[in-house]
Amino acid sequence: MVNNIILLAGSVAVAMGGLAFVVLGGDSRADQRRMAIAKTDTKARATTIDRAAKKKQIAESLQELEKNSKRKRVDLQTRIEQAGLSIKRQRYLLIFVVMGAVLGGLTYLKSRSPLVAALVAVIVVAGLPNFVLARLRARRIKKFIDNFPSALDIIVRGVRAGLPLGDTLRIIASEAQEPVRTEFRKVVESQQLGISVPDACVKLARRVPATETNFFAIVIEIQSKAGGNLSEAIGNLSKTVRERKKMKGKIGAMAMEAKASAAIIGAVPFVVTGALYAVSPEYISLLFTTNHGRLICAIGLGWMSIGIAMMKKMISFDF
Repeated sequence: MVNNIILLAGSVAVAMGGLAFVVLGGDSRADQRRMAIAKTDTKARATTIDRAAKKKQIAESLQELEKNSKRKRVDLQTRIEQAGLSIKRQRYLLIFVVMGAVLGGLTYLKSRSPLVAALVAVIVVAGLPNFVLARLRARRIKKFIDNFPSALDIIVRGVRAGLPLGDTLRIIASEAQEPVRTEFRKVVESQQLGISVPDACVKLARRVPATETNFFAIVIEIQSKAGGNLSEAIGNLSKTVRERKKMKGKIGAMAMEAKASAAIIGAVPFVVTGALYAVSPEYISLLFTTNHGRLICAIGLGWMSIGIAMMKKMISFDF
């Protein structure tokens, strides 16, 4: 009888303990699970907010660079520097003024027409400097972009090896190919003068106005403000630059047929004129010896210029 009472009391105690464990311990475990889930959600929200903030900051930086590029008009001296020339604008303009005077004088001695001589002089003085600068500038920027991914790879390897960003920039300034070496040397010199690395990279983007340099300046600026893995960001930028280069090559290959057709169409009038002058010089010389012929030539050249400009606009792809 006593044993049964003890057994019954023990069973009741175990049941009460189990009930208390279920009520209290279950709630405690549920609370812990809820707290863990809440912490996970908080971390996820913080990561999402951080990514959104970085994306917003990058977008704002892009808009700021775009506004600055549209707001600030590039002067002649800046274009001369972007073309890789080391002369002042006064000397540069003086060269073409002398060239225009010489060619205008030779044209006047040959044609005895002041109008034609003045037209040649104006074209040489007013149009040729901008044309030369545009060609040299585009060639230098293209060469810079071709060697730019290698410079980015040097930064990636240096940062992963534990070198500071300034040391990797000095390596590029001493070992990279031209014109990358010269531009990064200016970045290092600016840094030595007390200018921060992001500001020096922004100046680099202004000296070499290209999408790739703008991206590089933005990456450096965002990393300096918000932190993050610089080697991964620069590595992704290097891949992007190489992919853009491949895409440009594909676009250029696809546009070669249109460019060849435009070149043939533009050369036909000059080829026909040369052939007629070789076969019958008396017949075609009326275009050059009479006032009506010169007027027709001027009108024809004007329309040809408009047509060539339109064809160039149609076959040029902004990428």
